[in-house]
Amino acid sequence: SNFQSAVVFPNKISTEQQSLMLVKRLLAVAVSCITYLRGIFPESAYGTRYMDDVCVKILREDKNCPGSTQLVKWMLGCYDALQKKYFNNYWICLQTITECYHFKFKYTHNGPLLDFSSKNKKNDSTITCADTKKASILLIRKIYVLMQNLSPLPNDVCLTMKLFYYDEVTPSDYQPPGFKEGECEGMIFEGEPMYLNVGEVPTPFHMLKVKVTTEKQRMENVDKSILKHGETNVPLQVLRVDRDDPE
Repeated sequence: SNFQSAVVFPNKISTEQQSLMLVKRLLAVAVSCITYLRGIFPESAYGTRYMDDVCVKILREDKNCPGSTQLVKWMLGCYDALQKKYFNNYWICLQTITECYHFKFKYTHNGPLLDFSSKNKKNDSTITCADTKKASILLIRKIYVLMQNLSPLPNDVCLTMKLFYYDEVTPSDYQPPGFKEGECEGMIFEGEPMYLNVGEVPTPFHMLKVKVTTEKQRMENVDKSILKHGETNVPLQVLRVDRDDPE
């Protein structure tokens, strides 16, 4: 299926369609890696693919594992919102209070909008395919390193997914296939949260950014140098969607 394809880096990302295809596949690889390395689904729920020369596991619809089939359906719903340019935030929450993976998307109707790489502000036209490829591979490697350092999840883990949209362009009745209207803006996070910026991937048409929130004590053995991190001392934290996060 479209979902199962590996990430092939084109020599040139000259159209929005090529960029969209790359972002979709990168999202599939990232979500698959997270669920694989956190032990959410059995081995049979994954196929092996290559992203350039990096071996990755990709979720597939396994009839013996309804959960993986459901997640693939949700991901295809995400693709729908991404294609329509409605989508700006995507959160995967494990147990709601334990771990949260936050994917943020930006795109413009008339070309690139790379307003959150302010530190190394590049001229839009200088984003090459090599930059995109390097950032993509680095993102997946960082996810691998992080997943291997987090403490194991509880046995009764529950996975939920939330999508957030750009209100000004999204029809009020729009719901992608497999999703329903949500109730709340944020999520309650017990314990002391720790926020990690895992990485960002720019293309001339899109920007994908990945962040993780986890309980601070679960991060005790992570080598802090691999990730930038911010901390907070609030015991019960509502994670708000950073719609206008200037970062």
